[in-house]
Amino acid sequence: MLNAIKNFFEKNISPEGNGDLEHELKLATAALLIEMMYQDDQVHDKEIDAAKKSLTEKFELTDDECHILFELAEAEVKEAVDYHQFTRLIASEFTQAQKIKVVELLWSVAYADSHLDSMEEHMVRKIADLIYVSHKDFLKTKHKVQSALLNSGLSDY
Repeated sequence: MLNAIKNFFEKNISPEGNGDLEHELKLATAALLIEMMYQDDQVHDKEIDAAKKSLTEKFELTDDECHILFELAEAEVKEAVDYHQFTRLIASEFTQAQKIKVVELLWSVAYADSHLDSMEEHMVRKIADLIYVSHKDFLKTKHKVQSALLNSGLSDY
């Protein structure tokens, strides 16, 4: 599995520089977004679309690259015992702004189906704590995503 992920990143996403760590960070972020989709035991197409859109925009991926990363991350999530292995890497390697962006992306997936389940909110809160995002920033990102949904007319939040 790890060789498949490494090969994918080396061929398609970022062949230069700090490749392995960068690959692992992208995979960790993707895995957390996928974990979010499964929190309420009902994966909606809107959640899948939100996760893929977040990955495409955050990492500047093509649709094909995003599709492959998404599949690899889904396989990684299925093998993982918990998501702490992903949060440890993000906590130690991302800047504070990048960590806050991860929390914002999680909210985007959580709200994608126009319903915030208590398990989804709990997961965002737990991940925010594990990657050292303040409660203030946790709330700011939540309100930012809610406001964007209201302004787009896609939600009653």
